[in-house]
Amino acid sequence: MSRRIALVLGGGGLKGFAHIGVLRALEELKIVPDLFAGTSIGAMVAGSYLCGMTSEKLAASAMAMRRRDLFRVNHFGMLLDRMRSPSIYLEEPLRELVNNGIPEGPFKSLPKRLLVNTVDVDRGSRVVWGLPGLEDASVRDAVYASCALPGFFPPGHVLDRTCIDGGVVDNLPVSITSRFADIIIAVDVGSSDATQETRADTQGFATLYMRAATMMFHALQQSPLERWHGPPMVLIRPKLDDSNWLSFTNTEENIEEGYRSAKRALERFDSYWDNPGCVFPRRRVAISVDEEKCISCGICVTLAPAVMGLDSRGKAYARTHIVEWSPADGGFVHECPTLAITAKNVDRRASSMNEEAQRDPTPSGAGAG
Repeated sequence: MSRRIALVLGGGGLKGFAHIGVLRALEELKIVPDLFAGTSIGAMVAGSYLCGMTSEKLAASAMAMRRRDLFRVNHFGMLLDRMRSPSIYLEEPLRELVNNGIPEGPFKSLPKRLLVNTVDVDRGSRVVWGLPGLEDASVRDAVYASCALPGFFPPGHVLDRTCIDGGVVDNLPVSITSRFADIIIAVDVGSSDATQETRADTQGFATLYMRAATMMFHALQQSPLERWHGPPMVLIRPKLDDSNWLSFTNTEENIEEGYRSAKRALERFDSYWDNPGCVFPRRRVAISVDEEKCISCGICVTLAPAVMGLDSRGKAYARTHIVEWSPADGGFVHECPTLAITAKNVDRRASSMNEEAQRDPTPSGAGAG
């Protein structure tokens, strides 16, 4: 019996162009998914790819896009309907973008299973189109709805339901996908634990909204990932600029970062099979606490009691100096209000030292003669 590979692509606005780089890496590594799943732009990329667009064609299309091709303000609706207007932007450009990559037809007509994550806004429940019993819907309609970020684009109508972006409840639908897979490759472009250099309140309401969404997506995803009990998962988290959710300026860089991060994460892909409950890749991390910065608030202990503790003075300390983490671990580090905790990748440092040694085989401090 063949083992099934699932590719899950998360939402993240235009940062999601990084998914295209991931697809290119999979093609080079000859890793062929048997199942695709996605939310928002992840659903659009997965659906377009499954319907015949190569990573090369997707990249060319992404880099040719301009802001006016997607974001056209709904002036008329906002003027007449004001607060009752369904969205800031018009529906038609997003519809056209979806239609250009995905032909008309139901889920059951696709060559492989595609799961598209949405939320039924009337019933307040998640609907994953493409699941058994939900395969008669139009793929186009479901993908549009999955991309319909509330307030930015009008909701979509899929069969008899009014649906919006599935990231509202699950931006990376790995749990539902695990039913159909023996291993999962999950690409998270929506969450981030990076501190931004610019103040959000100086960048306008759209940036403020998207930064809030980033934090929401991250919080929603962390719990199931940290307590993962499904098939082995390769979690790819490209390092992307969170200020570019709605910007086309970094399209090529995002694609390349998706490619680089996927190649790194999938280096030992063949060794990940038959490890249920594990998230890969794993790396050794050294945890340290700056006592002068520590204010004894105890947040780190509350969030990670197995890793962190408080000494008799109330200062935080790492119970184990070196830990083995997956990309899903270590979220508590960013939660420290004074940034007193640091986590350094020991394996990366060792790798850099080995590379340096290969370039200069003379040991440090060794005599020349």
